[in-house]
Amino acid sequence: MQRAQKHQVPGSTPGLILHYQISYSSENPILNNKVEFPYVYRIIPNELSEVDAIMSIFKYFGWNWVGLIVSDDDYGYRASKRLEKVMRKESVCLDFLVRLKCNSYGIVKEKIQETIYNSTANVIMLFLSSKFAENINDFFDHDKIPKKIWIASSYLPHTVFMPLVPAFDTLNGTLVFSIQQGEIPGFKQFFYSLNPFKYQHDILFTNMWQLLFHCNLPTKTQVTYRYNCTGNESFDNIDLAAYETFDFRISYRIYTAVYAMAHALHELYGTMTSLPKSAESLQVYFKQWQLNALMRRVKFRTTSGDEIKFENNGDQPARYDILKHYFFKLGNLKRIKVGSFDASKSDGNQLFINNNASLWEPYFSEFVYSNCSEPCIPGYRKAKIEGKPSCCYTCVQCADGEMSNITDAQNCMKCSKYEKSNSGRNSCIPRNINYLSYEDQLGATLSFISIILSIMCAVILGIFRKYRETPIVRANNQYLSCLLLISLMLCFLSSLLFIGRPTQICCILQQVIFGIVFTISLSSLLAKTLTVIIAFNATKPGSKLKKYIGTQLSIILIIVCSLGETVISAVWLASNPPFAEADTLSDPDYIFLFCNEGSGILFFCIIGYMGTLALLSFIAAFLAKDFPDRFNEAKNITFSMLVFCSVWVTFVPAYLSSKGSRMVAVEIFAILSSSAGLLGCIFIPKCYIIFLKPELNTKELIVRK
Repeated sequence: MQRAQKHQVPGSTPGLILHYQISYSSENPILNNKVEFPYVYRIIPNELSEVDAIMSIFKYFGWNWVGLIVSDDDYGYRASKRLEKVMRKESVCLDFLVRLKCNSYGIVKEKIQETIYNSTANVIMLFLSSKFAENINDFFDHDKIPKKIWIASSYLPHTVFMPLVPAFDTLNGTLVFSIQQGEIPGFKQFFYSLNPFKYQHDILFTNMWQLLFHCNLPTKTQVTYRYNCTGNESFDNIDLAAYETFDFRISYRIYTAVYAMAHALHELYGTMTSLPKSAESLQVYFKQWQLNALMRRVKFRTTSGDEIKFENNGDQPARYDILKHYFFKLGNLKRIKVGSFDASKSDGNQLFINNNASLWEPYFSEFVYSNCSEPCIPGYRKAKIEGKPSCCYTCVQCADGEMSNITDAQNCMKCSKYEKSNSGRNSCIPRNINYLSYEDQLGATLSFISIILSIMCAVILGIFRKYRETPIVRANNQYLSCLLLISLMLCFLSSLLFIGRPTQICCILQQVIFGIVFTISLSSLLAKTLTVIIAFNATKPGSKLKKYIGTQLSIILIIVCSLGETVISAVWLASNPPFAEADTLSDPDYIFLFCNEGSGILFFCIIGYMGTLALLSFIAAFLAKDFPDRFNEAKNITFSMLVFCSVWVTFVPAYLSSKGSRMVAVEIFAILSSSAGLLGCIFIPKCYIIFLKPELNTKELIVRK
């Protein structure tokens, strides 16, 4: 820590001494303790800020796997502790940590060498205090020099005084965060005006003069060079840049420290309005705490544009130049600025990197990657490897329905229920919509069949109207036959409501219309069968069934049966009606659009009600199949009911095990096949007799029989 300085007000008597310190070189963070050091300020950031600045370049290049070499002293321990804390926060891991001692030989030296050479990290940090800097040479074998990116603290320049060693080649291109450079007005002109004879008592300056110009000063007793200095030597003949003469980093800090104190004293002096302005009045009327309060308010800009102000802890905001160091065999050092760090920037862009490739070659660009594991490309996520640091991981592809569109994703994001992940798992795409459409081959085929069958019904209806006076049409109640044909035609057409994109109105109509028209069809068959039974039994002597012969009983029976179906449908629509639904869970690649029955119980009640009517029709037809009538259609109704019941018995398990368009196709197939069974079994034989066996369709034949 820099020794405290006593600042005396210019022009005052020796009595006014202010025990203040504005340090320009001490970076020890202990000075931030304002309880122990209330009057200490710094014109440079503390050493922990340098750690934060180094972490910013890690984030910039995405490095998360690094090595750390620190000196085995307070400086090294503070740096490693701070680094480990910040690295945990920024998800950066240490491949190794070496604490370098002043005398590391034998087995210890070999272990450290092996650690450095076998490291998989391409970035190694050096936090070495000045007395440890030279020891780094002991750990480099000329034949095993690792090619790494070296990032060092500001103490590294001390290594330029080492003799020619392999470390020069290894550390060439090292990045160093150095305190910011600035301009001191008039300093260069002052430097060029220096003369060794004017400052002949300054040993450092006279030695530097002899070293630069290779001459002897008469004040020196020992003759080293062949020529004597004249004092007229010119710096124009010397490559001062090689010696970083005008780097001005330390000098610039001294310059700003003096000006900071001057600003505080000037403001203190300005507060004296009614008091005599003299050194004695400052000593009498003002106390140290008053100057301390003014020091906290100091704020000004230098000629370089830097804003000078003190933080709450008495430090300056961290500002660093990122320098690339090149070491030469003659002991010279060349620095090239490749970036900067300014913690005072409020926009978050604190790190600036010069992307000029010539500044980074040849020691940097090929090792820009330093990670424990290969980055996980989009479509994959990181998975922890048991027993390894958090920076070491394996990449696992996102599951179906999940995606990641960034590199090194921690977790995969789930796609919305209307989307699926693409084959690369790096984006979500809309899921395919599945419903029975007219554009689909299956939908087009079913719609074509339903239209053909409905047209067939209309044609047969026309035939029955044309041949309505023939015995075969009159024999089985032509009015019920026409009603049955109309209801079957509506059954075929109702299947079209199941095709196309489901909507709320379609979902309601398809189930209601399907249930009612099918009930009318089955009621007509039951009425036809009962009419035959009643007509046969009414011919017996003393039968009371003669009064039921006619169409009135059939109409009442159809109305009553249809009313039962209508009541069930009304309760269904009032309580829990069908609605359009999208199934997003059954298949990850498809969204199934379908009509949800709402109430499955009432849906199967409708199916059960129709099944009951079909069973009654089957029983009645089976009982009347042997009645002696030429045109008795009881046998045909019996076969049609067998077809109908077979279709709907197999429908239930097939419907429950299907989904999407297949489920709708199963229901349409059941409607078409059962309706076609009724049409084929009952009306095709009659059409056969009408057109192909007209001799059987005569009144004389019936009377003769």
